[in-house]
Amino acid sequence: MPAEISAALDAKRRPPEAVLDHVEPGADLIVGLANGEPATIVDALEAGASDLEDVRIHQMFPLRERSYMHGELEDLRHVSWFLSPVLREPFHKGTCALVPNHFSEVPHLMRSSTKRSLVLAAVSPPDRHGYFSLGTHAEYVAAMIGEAPFFLEANAQMPRTFGENQVHVSEVVGWCEADYPLVALPDHPTDDRDRRIAELVAERIPDGATLQAGVGSIPNEVLGLLRDHRELGVHTELFADGFVDLVESGALTGTRKRTHRSKIITTSALGKDRLFEFVGDNPGVEFWPVDYTNDPRNIGREDNMRAINATLEVDFLGQCASESLGSVYWSSSGGQPDFARGALFAENGASFIVLHSTTSDESTSRIVAHLHPGAAVTSHKNVVDHVVTEYGVAELRGRPIGERTRKLIDIAHPEFRDQLEREGRELGFI
Repeated sequence: MPAEISAALDAKRRPPEAVLDHVEPGADLIVGLANGEPATIVDALEAGASDLEDVRIHQMFPLRERSYMHGELEDLRHVSWFLSPVLREPFHKGTCALVPNHFSEVPHLMRSSTKRSLVLAAVSPPDRHGYFSLGTHAEYVAAMIGEAPFFLEANAQMPRTFGENQVHVSEVVGWCEADYPLVALPDHPTDDRDRRIAELVAERIPDGATLQAGVGSIPNEVLGLLRDHRELGVHTELFADGFVDLVESGALTGTRKRTHRSKIITTSALGKDRLFEFVGDNPGVEFWPVDYTNDPRNIGREDNMRAINATLEVDFLGQCASESLGSVYWSSSGGQPDFARGALFAENGASFIVLHSTTSDESTSRIVAHLHPGAAVTSHKNVVDHVVTEYGVAELRGRPIGERTRKLIDIAHPEFRDQLEREGRELGFI
């Protein structure tokens, strides 16, 4: 390592609690998503909260539950940009806020609505050139490089990755060292309904397609059915375990991609330890800011783009409620609307919204005449393309409302079809 780089790193190496020296009253702190959260630094903020004044932490999808999220620290408040399981109770109790957004627009919204006082992120240890890698993440944090000061936690177990997610020591006001394992996601249990839906989607994915797959058991099942395909590519928001299997089977090469040929383009990686090992020091995987990966115009540059995302409820117009159970908020929009729209810009592109036809106890249809009161519309009727349940595929794009209604009733659970038809007639749709 050059002497000047070593000196610069040594001069800025601090204990985690040194972050408190850089937090002014009224500060807006931007914290990395999931494993991008610097655990020891946020620990230090909580421990030193008595010295803080009206500080807000802005973050998407935290994996660790913390006392300040429950309103236990008066001058440290959480502002969520996507609810994770640990935030649902605090949000419903009113101890954290939620900002509606499309994931692609989060960097712009953070620039315009926060002070961006300090960015806090977990990174890999610095290389000999003085660069820290944001590891398994890029998202909104990478978009802030060069625009806001950074205080970093170099975790010895964070893999070094490539792409536009590199932070040079010159951009850093301080950094500390840590050594703890990344949080792995639990398995998503699957059932016969998941497998049938996955089969219907996989049948509609040609060789050479570029893939985006969201979180959940059904998208994972789809990926598992593509191992005999050839020359698949990836341009996705989330790089998940199923993609690794496709690379190792030879199905995923990226050689037909129009952009970033032979490269996997993503903004986040979440999964098991095997996934974290795969992305480490792998030049075939690049992490880009979310305002690049999720920009519908960039998504639409890929031929045969295939976007696969899950929802909770679909109404006769094709509106998808993917983030709330009626008025009870569950998550947020994420990148679903970005990719639903982007796939339709692509030559021969297609978007798939997947869901079970009923709730798990089969008491309630998830194909409905109109969304439950208070439900948030995640994917707009004008961009929803294919809706898939275990009973079939409804192709909605470019179809009139009456035809949409018929097609959706056809893929509803048989026990609810007569009721749905009556409701369709009452609404004047059929």
